[in-house]
Amino acid sequence: MQQFIHVPEQAQLPLFEAFLAQPVLPGLKASELARKHSDPELFSELSLRGAQGHCQNLLAPVLRELSEEDETRWLTLIAPPSSLTQAWLRDAGLNRERILLLQPRSNQSPLQLACEALRLGLSHTVVSWLGSVNATARQQLLRAATTGNAQSLNIRLG
Repeated sequence: MQQFIHVPEQAQLPLFEAFLAQPVLPGLKASELARKHSDPELFSELSLRGAQGHCQNLLAPVLRELSEEDETRWLTLIAPPSSLTQAWLRDAGLNRERILLLQPRSNQSPLQLACEALRLGLSHTVVSWLGSVNATARQQLLRAATTGNAQSLNIRLG
């Protein structure tokens, strides 16, 4: 008669879970990013490729950190993908009291709305999903960010 020894299986951690426990962008603070109007780093891009769930898991800590800024201004999300619902924001631990979700009107492009939100200066960071940004659009976002003393972050999903 053979005896079987039961060895409990260890739960496998998702690939990036160890990284997600740490602040992804520890130096990313709106006050530092918008310290000078001439700062060329007022525009940033983050490109994510892969399964939607994995991309959202990588994006969550970035948005969470930005939503927890000590700023009195908003974190504004322009035209986020439909998968970034209120429930997802809550489950990802974002401070929803400091977030504005904006969709462009029928006569307005997401780029125009992002530039308007940046220019107004009511947001410390405006996160947009514009896809690939050409040099002209980048200059528009930079000018608007400079005017509003804000940070522009474009998320490119592949």
